Amino acid sequence: MQFYEKAATVSTPWVKLDPELGRIDLVGDSYPANSFEFYQPIVHWLREFLECTQQPVHVELGLTYVNTGSIKSMLDLFDLLEGAFQAGRMVTVLWKYDSRNKRALETAEEFCEDVTFPFETQDTFTP
Repeated sequence: MQFYEKAATVSTPWVKLDPELGRIDLVGDSYPANSFEFYQPIVHWLREFLECTQQPVHVELGLTYVNTGSIKSMLDLFDLLEGAFQAGRMVTVLWKYDSRNKRALETAEEFCEDVTFPFETQDTFTP
């Protein structure tokens, strides 16, 4: 398993995939021109991680905007996580959001409705 990191751009989030910690981080806006192409390495990494280890998986998201294409790709990630959780793997997701951005919280809540693994949201706004 390889450590993977990709810098954020105007339309893509910062990505960090750490196999030693069993952790995935995505922070920023997600509206790439080709969501499938952007998320493919992340989905591939997660699939390989789940096949090669029995480590718990922790995902931290700080996505401020997610377009429709990105949502479809993120559903692929959540499907893999759900399968791992159903098979007995410890899986947790924490979605950090700014309470001034109601859409970010709504997006997180929509994802949360479709999974059974622990999924928390955390308001990061500090006045």
